[in-house]
Amino acid sequence: MKIYFGSERIPCSLLNESFNSLIDDMQEGRDMMLRELVLKNRSCRRFYEDHAVERGTLEELVDLARYTASAGNLQPLKYLLSSDRRKNELIFPNLAWAGYLTDWPGPPPGERPSAYIIILGDTDIARSFGCDHGITAQTIVLGAREKELAGCIIASIKRDELRGVLRIPGRYEILLAVALGKPKEEVVIETVGADGDIKYWRDTGAVHYVPKRPLEELIVEPL
Repeated sequence: MKIYFGSERIPCSLLNESFNSLIDDMQEGRDMMLRELVLKNRSCRRFYEDHAVERGTLEELVDLARYTASAGNLQPLKYLLSSDRRKNELIFPNLAWAGYLTDWPGPPPGERPSAYIIILGDTDIARSFGCDHGITAQTIVLGAREKELAGCIIASIKRDELRGVLRIPGRYEILLAVALGKPKEEVVIETVGADGDIKYWRDTGAVHYVPKRPLEELIVEPL
């Protein structure tokens, strides 16, 4: 079979080869895009606070998260959005920022998040939430990174205080907070050293270093 383009005859087999090659290239591009996105997606604790994150952007991130897997397909998670300074100021003091940086109280004014997504579990739908909130939180920060924003998933929360200042009804369990904004922090990935220390640290220039275990340490061989 031959297909004609103008006066040129091109065998169908050649077109199939070209098409398959194009698909392979596109697939490779997608794989690279995902890998690059994951590698760029570091926990960020310092932001350009004056860079606004619109509520519509937060809604887009939640819309992305709602397509992720949910145990039993119950979809019990709900989301509280904050993109205005007044509400952000209520949220900020109820979060802990970097457990390993014991002499750092968190980002100062001007470097705080521009927005937050508080992930809630609706106990009218489920009594436990498995790993649903971890899946959605990671999806949110990956979506944020694609938009040239950055985030930090925070589980160390003064839950009673946060519930009070935001007037969150009792039916909702506070699971995680995702801080979002334009990143001001430089983060470097390094391999865990021979001493096995996995604590993140900062140098004198405030560059943030995150040790990661090597691949060969993670794969378990069968007995």
